Amino acid sequence: MMVLISCSSNDKKKEAEMKEPKLKEENISYNIDSLKMDGYVVYDENMEGKRPAVLVLHEWWGLNDYAKRRARELANLGYIALAVDMYGNGRRADNPTDAGNLAMPFYKDPQMAKKHFGAALNKFKTYGQVDANNIGAIGYCFGGGILLNLARMGEDLKGVVSFHGSLVGTPADKNLLKAQILVCHGNADPFVPDTEVAQFKKQMDSIGAKYSFKGYDGALHAFTNPDATANGKKFNLPIAYNAAADTASWTEMKDFFKKIFK
Repeated sequence: MMVLISCSSNDKKKEAEMKEPKLKEENISYNIDSLKMDGYVVYDENMEGKRPAVLVLHEWWGLNDYAKRRARELANLGYIALAVDMYGNGRRADNPTDAGNLAMPFYKDPQMAKKHFGAALNKFKTYGQVDANNIGAIGYCFGGGILLNLARMGEDLKGVVSFHGSLVGTPADKNLLKAQILVCHGNADPFVPDTEVAQFKKQMDSIGAKYSFKGYDGALHAFTNPDATANGKKFNLPIAYNAAADTASWTEMKDFFKKIFK
């Protein structure tokens, strides 16, 4: 006996979800005053409809291939991602001196960081795939520290993840903080000593913040970036890639977003 089975719409949806991701990559630009900002958006074309969205904030080197790779990895997980250009006018650094000169103004003037991030966020929201009720952000080193500052200033995000970023900056205010926070920290990072870790935790606890702090033994600054070891040797900096901490922190991030995105 032959049994005919028709495919329902749900079956077709499941079939689409089982397809290998087909990533759509787009370079975008927008202006902030006299600055031309470059961004990189990526998402899975095989998915239909809106989905949670994640912004990626780069290291102090500027928007480079590493930040874009992380955006692609997020797209492979089913998110739409935007690798943000915080500096503008094509500015990138290939040495610590220039990188520090580009990054420092954003620490000194958190409102400038808020302005640049806000412009990127507004541009991102023009994409039809972005679920405006489920937006988060991740940041690396410079980007992680900036994200924590923005979260404490009340940036309207579901959650932020800082990978080996600085921890202390803008003051905490329970009336402003909206985002849940995940910090992924190298316990051997000399740029973020234990005193700063303790100060951050005390600050978060004092306002009843929803946060998680994950520390990885033996991990130095920039532990997620495979280029860190070579850069550390080249510039005599205490930074290095740590595969175990990289894998563990990415898993923590995935679990974090699964919990907060509804």
